Amino acid sequence: MKPWMVLGLLVLVAACGLTPPRSGGDILVIGDSVMAWNRSGGADIGSAIGTELNRDVVSRAALGARVRPGALGAIGRLGIPSQLSPGRWNWVVMNGGANDLGFNCGCTPCDDEIDALMSKDASAGSIPDLILTARSQGAQVLWVGYYAAPQSESFKGCRPGLVELERRIAAFASARQGVFFIDSEDVFDPNNAALFASDKTHPSPAGSGVIGRFIAREINARTPR
Repeated sequence: MKPWMVLGLLVLVAACGLTPPRSGGDILVIGDSVMAWNRSGGADIGSAIGTELNRDVVSRAALGARVRPGALGAIGRLGIPSQLSPGRWNWVVMNGGANDLGFNCGCTPCDDEIDALMSKDASAGSIPDLILTARSQGAQVLWVGYYAAPQSESFKGCRPGLVELERRIAAFASARQGVFFIDSEDVFDPNNAALFASDKTHPSPAGSGVIGRFIAREINARTPR
């Protein structure tokens, strides 16, 4: 199945199962299907964060969501910026970019799309705008990089672009207070089939747990005692 066919299927279900809007709270999770996967069974990344930290977590991540959604942003909150509820959150955990590259440039070549998401000098773009909006609301921001999925056919060809995009995001985060980048590849073993769902792209409940606990440790390490 081609990447855009898979992504199209995600669009059809993206309007279902979203958490109702909420203005402010403790931890907000926004992003795409990696964050949202396994939510129907209470085993998504947000649930794992909440269980590990014993803190209130609201997840508004959606299947098929993009940072730059275009006209589709009005459908089921497919625009990740629209998932950022108003009000003050202590933390906003976010990811994104894979669907942008898949939808907008077929995974490759994607130089223009990457630049629109984050400029080469890591100073401007849709992703910095999203991060700075969250910061303006008083939240600390934790951007979560993708893991490698070597057996996936859904985003074949996207990895080089995502690696470059995340290099820029990491540079942006390192230069700003209250913004942090972590890489799921540090804890997610691409050779462990048990961490992947049956599509070999998204995390299994065990995989969501690995990433959720990783995020929780990073938040805990940055929370004043």
